Amino acid sequence: MINAQQNPEFVNSFLNYSITILNKSPNSVKEYNYDLTMFLKYMKIHFKLTNETDFHNISIKDFSLDILKKITLEDIHSFLSYLALKQKASPATRARKISTIRIFFSYLSQKINLIETNPAQNLETPKLDKRMPKYLSLDDSRKLLNVTANEEDENNERDYAIITLFLNCGLRLSELVGIDIKDIDFEEYKLNVIGKGNKERTIYLNKSCIKAIKEYLYVRPKEGVKNDSKNSDKALFLSKRKERISNRSVQYIVEKELLRAGLDTSKYSVHKLRHTAATLMYQYGNVDIRALQELLGHESISTTEIYTHVSNEQVRNAVEQNPLSNI
Repeated sequence: MINAQQNPEFVNSFLNYSITILNKSPNSVKEYNYDLTMFLKYMKIHFKLTNETDFHNISIKDFSLDILKKITLEDIHSFLSYLALKQKASPATRARKISTIRIFFSYLSQKINLIETNPAQNLETPKLDKRMPKYLSLDDSRKLLNVTANEEDENNERDYAIITLFLNCGLRLSELVGIDIKDIDFEEYKLNVIGKGNKERTIYLNKSCIKAIKEYLYVRPKEGVKNDSKNSDKALFLSKRKERISNRSVQYIVEKELLRAGLDTSKYSVHKLRHTAATLMYQYGNVDIRALQELLGHESISTTEIYTHVSNEQVRNAVEQNPLSNI
């Protein structure tokens, strides 16, 4: 939760703008608040406005607009250097904070004209190494589905439907947890989900998904389901306590089934199932990259492009198919 009372007014103004105009999710706004709090605490040390060196003991409530106007690009670079050298922050972490700082100062200078000059206007993002996503092979994916389907457990149908949706649709964890029964169109074989930035998108379901969902709905509790702030009575997936299943519970289910399938849980996770779905669709389904972008709910095509990697076997086959290979 964000404690607005600990922030200067211009930070709260930016956070409100992020929620109402930029339509950012609560998690994104929480990250903005965390990044800006750390940035302003560093600036108090940098400008010698405090003798305190422990960030936990530094307040930004009294950070004045006059001091904010003094911040230059060099000061921001100093903060990023501190993150890299002292905090050992990764390029990805620094890139996220840079993004927050850039949006923040753009808001102050262009939207509400609180400062005349934007010190982050020419702020660059560190070059990020493209890491290939970890994903299950087709055989491992089948193994995971088989062990989940054959488990003798009271929640067997629910857990199988969860694994099936992850591996077939590439859902995010929050998207799966947030599914309501009304979001599913059984006639059109489609599902509406709320993704990042509260953006709604349609995911088309295949026969395996529809079958798994219907089999779970047949045994899903109908009596005693809680009518609470989480709208548990409308939720597709319920916990043993008959309320909307939590993120942590889904993570536990996936971890349990991965172990039963003999797969490394230090290597694979819920998010890796999303990677698996995307990779299998691209490698085996001849899916257009733009269609994959739409399915996964990526804002930028560059995010989706990590799934266009090919396996060593595909590279080997490409060489073997060269018409000059038999000469």
